Amino acid sequence: MRMIHVIGVGLALSFASSTASLADPVDYPHDVVTLVTHSSPGGGSDVFLRELSKYLGKQIKATFVVENVQGGSGAKAMARMAQSPADGSIFYATTPTYIYTSLLSAPEYKYDSLQPVVNFFTDSEVIYTAANSPYNSLQDVIAKAKEGMGKWGAANPASLERQAAEQLKAAAGVNAAVVTHEGGGDMMINVLNGTLDIGVGEVQELRSQLEGKQIRLLATFNPERMKDYPDVPTVKESGYDVVLQKFRGLAAPKGLPDDIGAIWDKATQAVLADPEYQKVYQAESLVPNFIDHAKYPAFVNDFVDKTAAFLKQSGVIQ
Repeated sequence: MRMIHVIGVGLALSFASSTASLADPVDYPHDVVTLVTHSSPGGGSDVFLRELSKYLGKQIKATFVVENVQGGSGAKAMARMAQSPADGSIFYATTPTYIYTSLLSAPEYKYDSLQPVVNFFTDSEVIYTAANSPYNSLQDVIAKAKEGMGKWGAANPASLERQAAEQLKAAAGVNAAVVTHEGGGDMMINVLNGTLDIGVGEVQELRSQLEGKQIRLLATFNPERMKDYPDVPTVKESGYDVVLQKFRGLAAPKGLPDDIGAIWDKATQAVLADPEYQKVYQAESLVPNFIDHAKYPAFVNDFVDKTAAFLKQSGVIQ
C-alpha cells in the first residue's frame, strides 16, 4: 500500500502583465454569491473561503457569503450544489474530500454532478501534536503505535487527511486507530486534551494554536519542507514513503456559462496577485496553483482516476 500521492503539482503560477490586478471590480450578474463548504466552522475550507471572500469583492462586484453545509462527508453539500442554478450565484469549495466521498460511498449526487471552475492553491498537510505531549518527532508517534496504543485524528472519513493517516499506517507497518471528525476544529479539541496522540490537518486551520504555542508540528506530507517551517521534516525524510498535497478551488452546478467561468479566471489571478492577500495565504503555507475553468475539469478527472486506482489496489473499493 505504499504510494507517493502528489496532488496538484506540475502547474506553476506565473503573474505576467496580463494577470495584473483588475482596476475596478467587474460587473457580475448577481449581487450576492454563496460559497458553500462541507467543513465545520474553523475547518480548512471554511477558513479558506472566509479569507478569500475578503478579497474577491475587489475583483468581482458582488457580496460573498459563506454557507456551511455539513453532513455525509460532503454528500449534503454536493446535493445542495447539484440542485442549485448554474448561473454563477453559488460555488462549492473543492478539495479531495468530495472525490473520496463519491468513490467510497453512494451519495445521490457525486463529484461529476458538479463542474470544476477554478483552482487556487495546493495546501500543505501536516502532522501535529499538543505542545505538552510526550511526542517530539514522528518516530516517537510511530513507536507508540507499534505498542498497539496509537490513536490518531483526521477529518471526515472521506477526507484526504484520513487517507494520509491510512497511508502512513501502511508505510510504517502499524495499526493505530484513526478517529475521524466532521471538521478540523472538532479534532483539535481532542488533540489538545490528549485524547488523540496526533492530528492530520492543514496549517491554515491550525494558525491560532500554532501562534499560541498550544501545538507542535511533527512533519509535513509535502514533497519538500515548508518555507515558513524549515525545521519541520517531511514524512518521507522521517522514514515513511508517503508524499501528499491537497488541491483547493471552486466548483459550480453543472452547466456554468463560459462567460462566468472567464470572469472567475481573471478574478482568481488578480486575487492571487493581490499583495494583501499574498501575505495572508503565504502565512498559511498555501502554494498558488492557478488552473482555469477550461483545464480544471481535466485536472479533477485525472485525480479521480488516480485515486480510484489506489483505492482498488489497496482493496478499499472493488
